[in-house]
Amino acid sequence: MTSSYLAPAASQAYTLDLVRRADRDRFLGALFAPEPARRGLLALLALDHELGRTRSVTREPLLARMRLQWWREAAQQAAGGDQPRAQPIAESLSETARRHRLTAEQLVALVDAHEDEVDGPLDVQRAGYALADLELAVLGVDDAASRRAARAIATAWLMGDGSERDTLLAEARGLRGRIDRAVLPILLPALSLGGIAPWRRPLAYWWSAKRGRY
Repeated sequence: MTSSYLAPAASQAYTLDLVRRADRDRFLGALFAPEPARRGLLALLALDHELGRTRSVTREPLLARMRLQWWREAAQQAAGGDQPRAQPIAESLSETARRHRLTAEQLVALVDAHEDEVDGPLDVQRAGYALADLELAVLGVDDAASRRAARAIATAWLMGDGSERDTLLAEARGLRGRIDRAVLPILLPALSLGGIAPWRRPLAYWWSAKRGRY
């Protein structure tokens, strides 16, 4: 696998704008990552958004599976070092996969998790874990405490209000003294789940990042 591929500037800009509009809170968190990890997180969030809107694009199960298969193949190409498909997210994903040595299995796991939605509800744990593991790889973090915290928050993010979500947030916050601070960009969105007003979130994220809290 080569790390020499760079996504076109237009594709990087497209990915950034998409995540900023569609996933504002996790976009804010990603901004606290240094480059090039920041671009990598944005590429993964853009992919997650694109996969998540499959059922809003088509209600026909066969067409939904065809769409997900397109992304499954694009992910495999990205991890395999093949020429990426001429699509902004696919091009950004190819740079991310090569630079951070993401495997096809890791990327396909995220696609497969979203395929659950074709016939029923999303398995939030499966989808949360798949995204969190990819983000941890981009950030270069692999310790157990950081992984537990990242997976808990990624899963909680996909849940509605409820005691189970609160339990996951409490679990993640209970690990604050043991995490690698490099993982904070993907933990900070937990603040938004706590009910902080949208206009306060940029400052709250900044202050919490300085203190190592989420």
